[in-house]
Amino acid sequence: MSQALLLAQPEEGVGSFLERHLADDGYQIVRADDEEATLELAERVRPDLVLLATELDVCRRLRDGEPGRSWDRRVPVIVLGDQEADAVDRVRAFDRGCDDYVSRPFHYDELLARIRAVLRRSDAPFPDDVLQAGEIVIDRPTRCVTVAGRLLPLPAKEYGLLVRLATAPTHVFAKEDLLRDVWGYRSAARTRTVDSHACRLRRRLAELTETPYILNEWGVGYRLMLPLLAERAVAR
Repeated sequence: MSQALLLAQPEEGVGSFLERHLADDGYQIVRADDEEATLELAERVRPDLVLLATELDVCRRLRDGEPGRSWDRRVPVIVLGDQEADAVDRVRAFDRGCDDYVSRPFHYDELLARIRAVLRRSDAPFPDDVLQAGEIVIDRPTRCVTVAGRLLPLPAKEYGLLVRLATAPTHVFAKEDLLRDVWGYRSAARTRTVDSHACRLRRRLAELTETPYILNEWGVGYRLMLPLLAERAVAR
């Protein structure tokens, strides 16, 4: 069965070009011309991937979800940036939850390779449906996070950062690795994205527990918790 791509592209020339070639490469294409149509089709069609023009608010809404709406908040999103886009635009796109960013003008073959790579990552099975580290429990299928038994709603990228850290709670993850695994960066970038998200996530956790989580290892990166805390959790 062919995979469905939601093409949210208001420019007729670019949209028609992509629709024709992606269909030739075996994808089922649905088109959306504006923000509300994109969200309506995301809910009704439940595509395997969204190829989005630079309406970054759509990406944020897809990731955060909305009351009464039922699209898959984990649907992969690739943003096609404007020709005038710069590094700040790229960082903002990842902050709002996109999985990849392709600047224009682009080569179709490169875009196709990016689409296939993102789809492969999204199809990979999770090693564990439930992650637990200290007082933190993450239910991956439902995206529910609880801390000491209390629900903690999280924005998409803070959730992604917490999940990555929780896969190896005492391991120190380099910032470059977190940028690659959570934000999809393919090369080192000078950005405070990891630090700002880690700071906000730490504050949210601190509202529910006195246990220190999201620890900064200066000059390296972040770990979720100290080994001593992990040992205590196992002992209990």
